[in-house]
Amino acid sequence: MALTAPGSTRRASRFSEFVRVAPSSAIDPFPFPCHHALVTAKELQARDIVQTLRSHGFTAYLAGGCVRDKLLDVEPKDFDVATSARATDVQRLFAHTVPVGAQFGVVLVMDDGNSVEVATFRSDGIYLDGRHPVNVRFSDAHADALRRDFTINGMFYDPVSEQVIDYVGGQRDLAAGMIRAIGDPHARLAEDRLRMLRAIRLAARLGFVIAPETFAAIQELAPTIGDIAWERIGDEVIKILTEGGAKRAFHLLSESRLLQAILPEIEALRGVEQSPDFHPEGDVFIHTLLLLDKLDHPSETLALGALLHDVAKPLCRAQQGERTTFYGHCEKGAEMAVAICQRLKRSRTTWERVAYLVKNHLRLLSAPEMRPATLKRFFREEGIEELLELARIDALSSSGDLRPYEFCQRQLAELGPEQITPPRLLSGRDLIALGLPPGPRFKEILNAVEEAQLEGRLLTREDALAWVQQHRHNMYNERN
Repeated sequence: MALTAPGSTRRASRFSEFVRVAPSSAIDPFPFPCHHALVTAKELQARDIVQTLRSHGFTAYLAGGCVRDKLLDVEPKDFDVATSARATDVQRLFAHTVPVGAQFGVVLVMDDGNSVEVATFRSDGIYLDGRHPVNVRFSDAHADALRRDFTINGMFYDPVSEQVIDYVGGQRDLAAGMIRAIGDPHARLAEDRLRMLRAIRLAARLGFVIAPETFAAIQELAPTIGDIAWERIGDEVIKILTEGGAKRAFHLLSESRLLQAILPEIEALRGVEQSPDFHPEGDVFIHTLLLLDKLDHPSETLALGALLHDVAKPLCRAQQGERTTFYGHCEKGAEMAVAICQRLKRSRTTWERVAYLVKNHLRLLSAPEMRPATLKRFFREEGIEELLELARIDALSSSGDLRPYEFCQRQLAELGPEQITPPRLLSGRDLIALGLPPGPRFKEILNAVEEAQLEGRLLTREDALAWVQQHRHNMYNERN
């Protein structure tokens, strides 16, 4: 059965207000009014490319996701052009081009830092690697539409006549809020298994439903998702987490069996019960999805931190009478987060930050009891802003107790950068000037000075010099 998304009715109603839906069998273009008073530089470039190709006798249209987004009154991130021109023709007509897949008829046309992908109309041969066809046959717009993934991505737009050209029923599905594979869903998804994740992402982000036959094909093919490169899977997971609708996306990933295939550690959170005193919302899976729902255009690292912050709870769960505990789940979770990020082919910078967030996500709870110097050093840690945000949405997704978070925010505002990271009072040169022999002891002395400075016991350079003079013999005698 189709999976209903909150907001899909609203989206469909909004669409039908300004788009006349042609019968699903119609292949003729119909007028489409422009709803954007402002046109971006990238769209102007794409329109100019179409005009140039048309002026040299070729058929050319805007194609794919940009048409979908324009119909939804959303500004497209990218514009693609589909044309009867071959790659060699495109390279001849435009001064700056990059052949990114010339054997498939794909060329990037560059202009002032922007790029538009221009692809020749084609039909694809069989797929053997779950990504690329063995061969292609250059064809026409109709055949090109039939090879695409979903009906809402299979439309063309003629910016010259301002007409939408729809051979696959994309307008009808867009108006209905439906993600539907073009033609045989099993064949379409098997051609490029990443399309399964893309269907989930589009349904979640747009608030659409997935057509029953398409969803059934995803469930059947889900175990084969690992046949494609993990870099592609990782990139799609990040888009799911950061583009909006992540909570619903992970429900769909779980129901489609894709979650078990790509992130079994997250699927394992289902049914892991927590103490209702601290987690009245339910099990760890429900709690995690509530966090995802509170993400607002997050960074990749914050999104992964939210997803993985409690990933080790199934392994660390213990029952002490009526009390459920998860001792060590922060530390174990950080280790698991590194492994998962590496599986998804994230960068070292990313998985180091994610591990920091997972390991420290409960550390704010002890912030009110920290000594001043400890608290200030805590605030200086790289990633503290994301850690604070993770702690905030973690609390809002469980007990709702924001007191530790609010304490930290108050302290940050009251202290300011000048007290959190004050200039050092002394350096190694100062210690040498005092006649102290250079060596490993210098670092300990300077750290002790900074500790006293952060605690408010040393305020000036003179105070620090006097303090070192007073304690120099004790410090060196302790070492000996």
